[in-house]
This record gives sequence, structure tokens and C-alpha cells, in this order.
Amino acid sequence: MRFLVWLGVVLTAKLRYAASFWCRNLITVQKMELDAKITGKKAKSESNNSSELFASCSFSDLGLHPALCDQLKERLGFEAPTLVQAQAIPVVLSGRHVLVNATTGSGKTVAYLAPIIHMLQSYDERIERADGTFALVLVPTRELCMQVYEILQKLLHRFHWIVPGYIMGGENRAKEKARLRKGVTILVATAGRLLDHLKNTSSFVHKNLRWIIFDEADRILELGYGKDIEEILGCLGTGNLKSGSKDISAVNSGVQKQNLLLSATLNDKVNHLANVSLENPVMIGLDDNMSGSRTRNLSLESEEVDIVKESRKTMDTSNEEYKLPTQLVQKYIKVPCGSRLVVLLSILKHLFETGASQKVVVFFSTCDAVDFHYSLLGEFKWTALQKKTEVSQKFLGCKMLRLHGNMNQEDRKTTFQSFKTDKSALLFSTDVSARGLDFPKVRCIIQYDSPGEATEYVHRVGRTARLGEKGDSLLFLQPTEIDYLKDLEKHGVMLTEYPLLKLLSSFPVYNMKQPASRFVSIEMHPMLIALQRALESFVVTEPKISKLAKEAFSSWVRAYTAHRGELKQIFMVKKLHLGHVAKSFALKDQPSLVNRSIQKQLKKRKRNDQRNDKQRVKSKKRAIVKS
Repeated sequence: MRFLVWLGVVLTAKLRYAASFWCRNLITVQKMELDAKITGKKAKSESNNSSELFASCSFSDLGLHPALCDQLKERLGFEAPTLVQAQAIPVVLSGRHVLVNATTGSGKTVAYLAPIIHMLQSYDERIERADGTFALVLVPTRELCMQVYEILQKLLHRFHWIVPGYIMGGENRAKEKARLRKGVTILVATAGRLLDHLKNTSSFVHKNLRWIIFDEADRILELGYGKDIEEILGCLGTGNLKSGSKDISAVNSGVQKQNLLLSATLNDKVNHLANVSLENPVMIGLDDNMSGSRTRNLSLESEEVDIVKESRKTMDTSNEEYKLPTQLVQKYIKVPCGSRLVVLLSILKHLFETGASQKVVVFFSTCDAVDFHYSLLGEFKWTALQKKTEVSQKFLGCKMLRLHGNMNQEDRKTTFQSFKTDKSALLFSTDVSARGLDFPKVRCIIQYDSPGEATEYVHRVGRTARLGEKGDSLLFLQPTEIDYLKDLEKHGVMLTEYPLLKLLSSFPVYNMKQPASRFVSIEMHPMLIALQRALESFVVTEPKISKLAKEAFSSWVRAYTAHRGELKQIFMVKKLHLGHVAKSFALKDQPSLVNRSIQKQLKKRKRNDQRNDKQRVKSKKRAIVKS
């Protein structure tokens, strides 16, 4: 009897073990199948992204020299051309004028440099430096000038007789003059400095000039270089290419001229420049809604053609939709004005603690704001997130850089090169970094100050998710500015809300009396309150940073009043609580103490506007009387 009981216990135990083993195996198999499905979906989405961005052909199929194709692969990492490159390169090789309108990060720079280098190396007689400049690339900023020049150097590694060069503001003019005297085959330049050399440097040889490229043309014109461009075209003899007219300089020199215009957005100024500088252009990459191919011929033979209207004919809606990378995750965060600074610091802390090796760019509206936040975060320490036994450390332990237009040229160049090569860094910048710059491996773009025009939003987020890589963007909005999302939606830009409370609850704040999960309001969150107090106490004890904070406050309010058109109804100065604005710069001072100069300037601006209005009325009355 005992034997039978013992046998039953043993069999029951074995059956239980077998059942549990079978269940574990079944769960493991199901988990493996689920992981395989997820991996398959990720691979499928990545392949879809690459198929949307890259063409199915190779660079050699487009007719480029084998050595140039090798450089594109070895030095720039292009295994295959992007769709924009595949469309543009054959057209440029054909000699036609070209207007390219494509998304940021689609490889537009290579689209014009590669065919030009191919044609220059194919000359029967090798080009010499004494022959002067054959190709001219005009860019809006010094950083973009350096970037295009660096790409040129990589592509020309095996074509040593083709000499690249650059001229731009902030550089030594005498050294630039010496380089131009020796001869530069492909010249990259900013508009102001180029016009200076065309007028004053007699040794600048451009009789053989064949190509003029306007890279980021919309930004060049936005910066106020429209008149300079017209003067440059006049000096080079390539302006006013309208119906029936011929390029006199091209006839005299026997050189076939070819102009290329690249612009991420189309507007009336770009339309005017296209009509002045392009002759019967081929339009590339305007919109996916085009019937048939995305490459169009546009004839200017009969009369001037409105490029903007032509592009909008191809769209289903009256509002232009901006195409952004599908792998870009776009979010917004609704923050009260007084909590903006502490929320920004909390998000940056989270980003660099969860991902040690990543790059983040924070955009501000003014140079003073960049300087203040850079100095503040470079020195600020806070021990509430640390145990008492730990040594006091800086709030952010990452490398920090700044970039804006008021910095001297050497500092700008150093920052640009450093952020490109660093694996992990935080860059505080104005919109000087928003156009054309290719910073590798940028993980997140934070727009701390709203960009204003929807086009600027697109250009800012274009610094991440480039060439098929993943990226995130975060837009800060005050509760009164939330209608800005509707303005973005008109252009097909959709954002989801960022889970801020969830993020704040994840921080282990020591010595907190009440749990953070009980607080629903952001302003009343204990971590943010403690951090705000610590920041204000720190700024008070640091005279240098306190001065920067006041200057940043003043310039920020001035910039806020500068919104134009319909945006004035969203970003209204009257809705601002200046005490909360001061708080966002860690200032304890009353706004009246900091803001006297601003009130004076606002009153002065109103008086000037009233005077200008009166003068306009008087001039109109005089014109009516004379007529």
C-alpha cells in the first residue's frame, strides 16, 4: 500500500514537471515568433523608408565617372543615389537649367556637385588654376559654405587638378584674394563677400564661368541678399534670362552657361530669382502629387512663368503640404511660460541619462538666449537628484556647444567641426543651424522658441532623421500658443503630445515629502518647484549669468513682438505675463525693473510706425494732386 502511494506521488510530480516544461517551451516559442514578427515589421518599415528615399539604380547608371562613383561610396557613404539625385544628375549632365525643390536631408548637395565634377574632369585639356573659376556655389551661411567645401574636397580626392575653394564673411580678405589670384576651379561663397571680390579684386578670373548654383535660395533671399544677387548676376553677365534674350557673356566667351536653383520652399522671391536667372528650366521634385514623373519641363519662351503658381497647380489643396521623413517622430509639449526653463532642463536630463551617446540641438529665437542657457547649464549644479553621500556634480554632464551669428568666425568654425565629429553633444543654436547643415547622428531636435513660419519648423526638424535614419523632434508651446498646431496642420504636419508628467515622475528626487504622482498640475510638481528655486538662487549669486539672463529676457520679448501676418494672432505680446517670462530666465526681479528699456523701445517703435503712416498718407495725397 505504501509503495502504491509513493508511486502515485512520484508520477504526479513528473507529470507536473513535464507540464510546466511544455508550457515554458510553448511560451518561449510564442515569444520567439512574436519577436520575429516585430523584427520583420521593423525591417519592412526600414526597407520601405529606404525605398522611398533611394533609387533602384546606381551612380554609374547615371553616367558618372567610375572614380567619382568610388568616392561617393568610400568617402560619403552613398551605396546608391537618392531619388532627388537620380532625377537631377542626368538633367544637369544634359546642360539644362534646373530648379530643384526637395525635402531636407535628401542629398541635394551631391545632386549638383557630382555632375559638375564629372563634366570638369572630362575636358579634353586638363583644367589649370590659371583658367580661373568654372563653377560658383552661392550659399546663405558660413557653416553651409564650410560644409559644401568639405564635401567638395572628398569628391575631388582623385581629381587633384580641379581646385576647390571658399570665400565668406569673417575670413581674412587678403588670404582669399591670394587664393583667387592663384585660381579656384569650384568656388563656394556667401553673397556679400562674393560681391565684394567681384567689385574690388581684379585678379578674380571668371571668364570661363559655366555654372552658377543657388543652394538654399529661399534662405539667401530671406537674409536680405536679393539686391546683392542681382548685382552678382549683373557683374557675371548672366542676369535677365527672359524670353528671346541671349546671354551676351556666353556668346562672347563661347561657354555654355547653366544655372541651378535649389530651394526647400517656394515663394514670390524665389519665383523672381528663378525668372531672372533660369532659362527654360527643368523642375525637379516639386511634389508627389504630380501626374506621372516628378521631373517637369517649364518653358519661359512666351512670357514669365510664376513658379509658385505652377507648383501649386499640381497640388490637391490650396495650402502647400511639406513632405517630412516618415521615420521622424514629432511631438509638442504644452508648458506654462513660468515653467519653460525647468521643463527644458528636465527633458535634457532625461535624454542624456537614457542615451549616453547621442546628439541634441536646441533652437532659440535670439543670440542672447543661446548665450544665457549655454552659460547657465555649463555651471549649474543641483544635488536634489543625488544622494547625500555623492559628490556634487553639474546638472548636465554632457558636452555643450553654442552657435549663433554674433560669434566670431573662429569660434563658429570650431563649434561646427566639433559638433559634426562628436558622438554625444548638446548644441544651443539660433536658426543659423537650421538650413542645409548635415550634422551626423542627431537624435533629437528641441524647438524651445517657436519657429514662426511653418517653413522654418520644417527646416529645423530637418537636422535629424536624415537619409533614412530615425529622429525625434519636440516643440515647446505655451497654452495661449496652442493654435499654432492648426497652422502646421494646414501644411500636413501632425504632432502628438509629449508625456511630461510621466517623465517627471521617473526622477528620483531625494528628501521629497509628498509623492510626485499626486500632483496633476505641471506648475505644482515638487521637482519643478525645487529646481526653479535652485536656479533662481544660483542666478542671484552669479552676477555674470544674472546679466546674461536680463539681456536674454529683453531680446526674447523683442523677438516675440516680431511675428508677422496671421501668427500675430497666435503669438500676442498682450497675452504674455512678463513676470512668468522673467521666471523662465530664472529671474527673481520684477518685470518693471528688467523691462524698462523694452517698454521704451516698444513706444519708440509705435511712434516711428505712426510717423511712417503719416508720411505715406502725405505722399499719396501729393501723388493724387500731381496726377
